[in-house]
Amino acid sequence: MSVPRIQTVCGYGCGSSLLLRTNIQKIAKAHDIEIEAFCGDVNTCCANDCDVIFISRELGERVKDRAKVPVIEVDNFMNKAEVEQKTLAYLESYGRQ
Repeated sequence: MSVPRIQTVCGYGCGSSLLLRTNIQKIAKAHDIEIEAFCGDVNTCCANDCDVIFISRELGERVKDRAKVPVIEVDNFMNKAEVEQKTLAYLESYGRQ
């Protein structure tokens, strides 16, 4: 099975997306799941090769209609429980796609 490519997205691709990427990587590692995660910006994220986009609810509205992959909106990047729940739910579904 291939390794899921997870793109975390914020306005410019170097602030909150980095925080979210780090948290998702920690979650995957804690559950012994191999992933590839990288940051992107809201203007170019739909052109990047990935399996899923994790993004804030505010910015998600800007990419949902253009994205060719699932878009997972996160209400609070600092809420570890929310990030973990959404990350693990996606990773569980990844094997069934």
